[in-house]
Amino acid sequence: MTSKQRAYLKGLAMTMDPLFQIGKSSLTPEVTKAVEEALEARELIKVNVLKNCMDDPREIASMLSERTHSEVVQVIGKRIVLFRKAAENSKIELPQ
Repeated sequence: MTSKQRAYLKGLAMTMDPLFQIGKSSLTPEVTKAVEEALEARELIKVNVLKNCMDDPREIASMLSERTHSEVVQVIGKRIVLFRKAAENSKIELPQ
């Protein structure tokens, strides 16, 4: 992903509300499956890591991206933005 594409996705994500909250149980298989389904439906999602989660948000972002085959757009504080292009009928067109 180029820096131009990343900047475009960051701009789209600014107006979004987080879809998921990760709490003290951290990454469970259920959370991972739900994130994967949301990525398939929306392509771009925002995840909020709660204060009671002891894991580092950057580590959670890298684990989520690895498990869901997505890309980490950004991690700011305890917010994670993930992107995965849909297999068909893509809604988001990335700039070249």
